[in-house]
Amino acid sequence: MSIDFISRIIGMVVFAVLGAYLGNYIGLLVGDRQEFYAVLIGLVGALTGLVITPFITTRPMRSVRALLARLSPHTLIAGLAGLMAGLIIAALLAFPLSLLPPPFGDVLPFLGVLLFSYFGVAVFVMRQTDIISVIRLNLPRRSSNEQQQDEQGPRTILLDTSVIIDGRIADISRTGFLVGTLLIPRFVLNELQYIADSADSLRRQRGRRGMEVLSELQKESTVPVRISDIDVEGVREVDDKLVILARQLRCPILTNDYNLNRVAELQGVPILNVNELANAVKSVLLPGEPLEVNIIQEGKETGQGVGYLDDGTMVVVEDGRSFLNREATVVVTKVLQTAAGRMIFARLGERELER
Repeated sequence: MSIDFISRIIGMVVFAVLGAYLGNYIGLLVGDRQEFYAVLIGLVGALTGLVITPFITTRPMRSVRALLARLSPHTLIAGLAGLMAGLIIAALLAFPLSLLPPPFGDVLPFLGVLLFSYFGVAVFVMRQTDIISVIRLNLPRRSSNEQQQDEQGPRTILLDTSVIIDGRIADISRTGFLVGTLLIPRFVLNELQYIADSADSLRRQRGRRGMEVLSELQKESTVPVRISDIDVEGVREVDDKLVILARQLRCPILTNDYNLNRVAELQGVPILNVNELANAVKSVLLPGEPLEVNIIQEGKETGQGVGYLDDGTMVVVEDGRSFLNREATVVVTKVLQTAAGRMIFARLGERELER
């Protein structure tokens, strides 16, 4: 049984009892048919409790939990500290205010608690960055090893489903360039399992490949891999949960999903994109530089040939159709960087033209 159902039953009983007492009181005032009024208003109370109880109990609490889940730990700590400071100030002023003549002495202490609590929370949350900076400055200095570990990189890196399925993360982790702990939330693992159980054969193969990559990461990776049950309530989409969780933990997201990349950047969440890393480590070629390429297909334009380098970079060779399925020496004429990757335009070398 759900919490909403249980709260409806309890609310129905409570409102029915209250309605019965109210009906009995109305019957006493009227002077007749007390049982009729008690039953009638009791039934109305039961119906009212059945309808409105979740709106005054579980749903407000669920909204508060969702709001607290979206707040960062620094904001929660600052808000709690501000609340304590406001209550302390209100307690110190409560006795002098209570000595004022009525009705001020009765009302002002309560108003002081509300006002100082609000101002304490508001001020501490607004200045949370400055307060945390002051606390860090007053803390004892850490060892050089701990400072070096903080300078090397973030301690936690969130993994997206797409980067697990992609598989290159396993090779990257072996190189030692990733520093920290790879954190895989349970909802990412559930999405990966859902893809692996899909009726579509292609999606099923991708999901199973992701499971194999994840197992390989746990066994052979030099970077610690941790699966956590942490979740974000009130949000259904996995990408939205990742962004909110990254903001709470103040950590980057490792992904190759373009849409997630853009959404996270708009919300100030750092992104580690595997595709950008792959483009950054590709060999740099300058116009006029010769290279060997195997032309494997025709290009879109007349006479063009297309080949690929070892890293997957496309090379479009002018008049290269005559060297189809052969290796040719070409000279780079232009290098074009696109969103999909790097594209090289080239022409045949002098030796190839002489043939």
